[in-house]
Amino acid sequence: MEFTKDLDARGLNCPLPILKAKKALAEMESGEVLRIVATDSGSVRDFQAFAKQTGNALLSHTQQDGEFTFLMRRK
Repeated sequence: MEFTKDLDARGLNCPLPILKAKKALAEMESGEVLRIVATDSGSVRDFQAFAKQTGNALLSHTQQDGEFTFLMRRK
């Protein structure tokens, strides 16, 4: 899937990946997609909760080699 903006949150622990994603999404237009790459194992549940709370859509999340990749669409 194509994305508009890329956020590297590797090496950051909660809540920094969420805070950086929130800031990045605020700078984007409605419907644009943000890709986030994180290494914090708690980020899966954090981004699921973040999507529910903000109304932004969590399109997908994958895990490979200790990295979690999320695609979020701005509401």
